[in-house]
Amino acid sequence: RIARIFNTYGPRMDRDDGRVVSNLVVQALLGENLTIYGDGNQTRSFCYVDDLIAGFDALMHADGPLDGPVNLGNPDETTVGELAALVLRLTNSRSKIERRPMPVDDPRRRRPDITRAGRLLGWRPRVGLETGLAATIAYFDRLLAEGGKPLPPRSAL
Repeated sequence: RIARIFNTYGPRMDRDDGRVVSNLVVQALLGENLTIYGDGNQTRSFCYVDDLIAGFDALMHADGPLDGPVNLGNPDETTVGELAALVLRLTNSRSKIERRPMPVDDPRRRRPDITRAGRLLGWRPRVGLETGLAATIAYFDRLLAEGGKPLPPRSAL
């Protein structure tokens, strides 16, 4: 069985993995400028880690054979500019937005079609972006307070 995953985020992300969510959250918490490439109108779809795990579980426990990959992601689109504004609001950061040139190969839109996941697995994401970001911000806030070392899993806290 093959899962094709899209822009997963959430607690236990690596702060230096280069993804837009971790970059913006860490920059906001440190009071640094938030880096946005291009005009900020490019869209991305963000899938909270718990939703992805539920999708994996549904995929692995689906009855019968499945031909081809199944897209697991969140089809709700958010512009990078909207994401940055939400991060600033949720962190109460006074950081500013710094725009840099858009890389030539960066797509303007990324949005998974999860029709097959819904039809074959009865799956769709449940956690909204604001809720997932709040949990992610809380994780990074604790991580930075602890000196930047990865925190133990939730069950050990």
